Parts: sequence; C-alpha cells; structure tokens
Amino acid sequence: MEKRFTYEYPRASITADVAVLRLQEEPEILLVQRKDPPFSDHWALPGGFMEMEETLEETARRELKEETGINAGELIRFDTYDMPDRDPRGRTVTQVFIMIWKQEMGQPVAGSDARSTAWHRLSELPVLAFDHGQIIRDVINMMKSGAK
Repeated sequence: MEKRFTYEYPRASITADVAVLRLQEEPEILLVQRKDPPFSDHWALPGGFMEMEETLEETARRELKEETGINAGELIRFDTYDMPDRDPRGRTVTQVFIMIWKQEMGQPVAGSDARSTAWHRLSELPVLAFDHGQIIRDVINMMKSGAK
C-alpha cells in the first residue's frame, strides 16, 4: 500500500552534507563544484536531499557516493544547520557529518550533479555555496579545540 503524507502546514526539506577531511601536514576538505542552480559553479560540501525511506546517515552515504564516487567510512554526526534563509529553494534543514578520508575509500570523481571535485586546503577555501563557509569554519574550530 502506498504511503501518503498529508499535513496542512508547510514543512521543511531535510538534507545531509558530509565534510570529508584528508588529514595530512595541512588538512584538506573535499568539495564539489555544483553543476545546477542554485549556486551553479560554486563549491559546496557533498550532500543533498533526504528520500522518504532514508535515515540521515543513509542520505549522507548515498549523496557522497553519487556526487564523488566515494564509499563512506565512519560518519561522525557533527551539527545541524537550520537558519530559515540558508537555501534559496525554500526552508531546508541539514545534518552535517564529518568523515576522515582514507585511500581505500577511493579517489573522488565528479558524478551526479557535481561538475567537478577537488581537495581544498582548509586555509585556502574558494567561494562556497549556501552556508557551507560557516559549516567549514565550525569544523575547523572543532578541530582546533580538540573536540571529538
């Protein structure tokens, strides 16, 4: 039987994003260059919209695979971002996960709605889409504080 979802009030969309870190002398983060609007050609964390039958972690794993070709390892739940204007498409709440990249996970390759992928030094970030600059600053602050 098909499930139907009805509710008279507007609802937010839910997304999951992944901050994939490559730990070396100077830490780097994996970003995807967006192919589609909004923010076409801007860089962003890999991520996307949750499907109705998924958990947040399943969404994060699927989106990471679709956009970068990487099979996610351990995902660490980081923080939730919910500013009302964070996405011009409408009210969107995202759960951010952190993952430490390991070579056996594979090299990133652009797929799905990503124009390209690239590792960026945390000290030299490009112009970012959405609120991903704030998210990455929060990840950096967490790393500096030594929190887990």
